[in-house]
Amino acid sequence: MKAFKYLSPETIEAAIFFYGEHSETAKYMAGGTDIIVKVKEGWMEPEFLISLKKIREMGHLIKNKASGELSIGALVTHAILEKSLMIQNDYPILYDAVSNIGSLQVRNMGTIGGNLINAVPSADGAIPLIALDGVAQLVGPEGERSCPIKDLFLAPYETVLKPGEILKKIIIPPQAPHTGSAYIKFGRRAAMELPLVGIGVLLTLDSHDKICTKARICLGVAAPTPMRAYDAEDFLIGKTINKKILIQAGNMAADQSKVRDSIRGKAWHRKEMIRVHVRRMGLKCLELINNR
Repeated sequence: MKAFKYLSPETIEAAIFFYGEHSETAKYMAGGTDIIVKVKEGWMEPEFLISLKKIREMGHLIKNKASGELSIGALVTHAILEKSLMIQNDYPILYDAVSNIGSLQVRNMGTIGGNLINAVPSADGAIPLIALDGVAQLVGPEGERSCPIKDLFLAPYETVLKPGEILKKIIIPPQAPHTGSAYIKFGRRAAMELPLVGIGVLLTLDSHDKICTKARICLGVAAPTPMRAYDAEDFLIGKTINKKILIQAGNMAADQSKVRDSIRGKAWHRKEMIRVHVRRMGLKCLELINNR
């Protein structure tokens, strides 16, 4: 492993300043569960690692009681989200995802921001945040800007972040009443592994819990970047949701996906799992709505 210098600023401004001084050879680091592996194995050879761990404002998990808006700091770990009763009760799709990321040790160190910025097609954290209409708050040398999570990814391992920019936090807008959400990480085995596909569904029904007023069907490992199945979502709007309707939505989502063969799974198998699990996650959403 090539030697590097470790910088540990306590403010976002200081981190951006350090990056500006060493921009050609510097990398930001959050939990370090991915970047340290890459450095050790020689995939990455930065001369400076700028740790963000001491920046307190990036570690906050706060829900505004008045507006219902949720703010998730980019340094919030998967374990913190997993253990939060608020996340478990109010954002079950996010709980489903983070509770199945890696091992306990990885969840204790890995951050939701790092999971997004790595931009791997199999990133579990991206799917629920897209379904929840999350917005990334970015800050860099040119100031602050916002980007919907669904637009954050350009290609595998590539995001819209400009040089020197930092993902500061994720904002989740207030969720409507009569909303249910669920995510499944489907793999070959229950033990720690990357998903063959990840499927997240969010449904909002009207005040009588019958007609669908909002639908999100989000897929991971179904395209080069996390995606929404827009045709399937549109199909659900205005309909009474039942098993038959969800089967049709699952078929549409599978057809819209861009799955491919890989050493871990065949494209046809991934499509079949999308068909099955869109239905199952949709039914789970209905169950959650009915039990509230």
